[in-house]
Amino acid sequence: MLFSRKSCLIFVIAMGSLVLSGCFNKSTPVEKIYDVLEKVVSTENVFKEQQEPLVELEKQEKEIYDKIISLGMKEFDEINRLSDQAIAIVDKRKDHMNKEQESIAASQKEFKKALPLINEIEEAALKEKAQTLYDTMTERYKIHDELYQQYLEGVKLDKELYLMFKKEDLQLEQLDAQITKINEIYAKILKENEEFNKKTKEYNEAKLSFYKESGLKIDSKE
Repeated sequence: MLFSRKSCLIFVIAMGSLVLSGCFNKSTPVEKIYDVLEKVVSTENVFKEQQEPLVELEKQEKEIYDKIISLGMKEFDEINRLSDQAIAIVDKRKDHMNKEQESIAASQKEFKKALPLINEIEEAALKEKAQTLYDTMTERYKIHDELYQQYLEGVKLDKELYLMFKKEDLQLEQLDAQITKINEIYAKILKENEEFNKKTKEYNEAKLSFYKESGLKIDSKE
């Protein structure tokens, strides 16, 4: 009997970096906000660095899972060996996700510095755009917190699965129930990831709109 396990393979949209054209002394609230927002981008570099290794580890784990499923119980020693490999990969995935969350937390701490500066803006239309930007990013952080918690749950269930494979008396009903739980949590993870990417895109657009409204001359930077 073939048991299908949902793969995660998360891809994220990075925040855009924008560069001021010309020389400024960073004396106005808008110029100070610019400094904060661009520091937020650099703070999330560690976050972005986790994406490629996470995807690669997920692929490696999926290959091992497929091998385990293809083996019969007469090859229990090989199943046991492969399960140990998969558990090691699961632990590495968790480490990368923890680094990602730490980077997002540092980003949030930096981003909060923008709020008192937004309150200093006098022009109503510009202040409204700045507030929209702030609210959008706050929602983005909230979504990632939820994504992180769900990912940790997924990792926990994955590890339980490979420990189950190491039991010679494993029942198919137990395996089926565990994989069902795994598929359910990864369906939630993928949905949250889509929401996170959507909110990141909205934030990038809101930031660009704010800069344009303020009159700052900026250039995009890859």
